[in-house]
Amino acid sequence: MPTISMFYGIIIQMFWVDHSPPHFHVLYAEYEAQFNLQTLDIIKGELPNRARVLVLEWASEHRTELMEDWELCARMQTPKKISPLK
Repeated sequence: MPTISMFYGIIIQMFWVDHSPPHFHVLYAEYEAQFNLQTLDIIKGELPNRARVLVLEWASEHRTELMEDWELCARMQTPKKISPLK
């Protein structure tokens, strides 16, 4: 699974040809979660509140790039890296 961004110990990934709805995967320490790209709601798993807030801030800033990466993955192409939260 390609890693598209990393910041503050948070790893953001996407699978190739993954199931709908469009989403991304987050790994943080022993936690895992999936975020819906359209609503930014957690659709599976959990994260500590501070990590969730950081992911939401990052995803809000990069929503267009995330959707472009989702489309690339749907076509079995490597997604582009997205700049980390600063």
